[in-house]
Amino acid sequence: MSDVEGKILRMYDKSKPDEEHLFDSSNWNHAAWMLVVALVGLVFWLTVALVNAENQRNALVTNKCQDPVFKGEIDRQCLLTVRSRDHWWEHLGYALRHVKPEAPEPVGRR
Repeated sequence: MSDVEGKILRMYDKSKPDEEHLFDSSNWNHAAWMLVVALVGLVFWLTVALVNAENQRNALVTNKCQDPVFKGEIDRQCLLTVRSRDHWWEHLGYALRHVKPEAPEPVGRR
């Protein structure tokens, strides 16, 4: 090998991949993505629970699940299957906009 070739090889020696650390991986990236997936799953689960609770609350407020036999009682089987609004996002939107219970109307004023 000539002196010129040696200089060129030494010049490009640092551009070779580091084969010693070529296939090393870190678990921090996996841990971060697993945390993201777990949090997205938690948000999805809480959203489903919130929609279900608001559906049942609205059914109770609008008297959609009154027991036909015992007046003033609630049909619990109806609460499991009732659709008090047309779409699930209407329940979610209402629940997110109304975080405090509404104040009852005063009895003496009309």
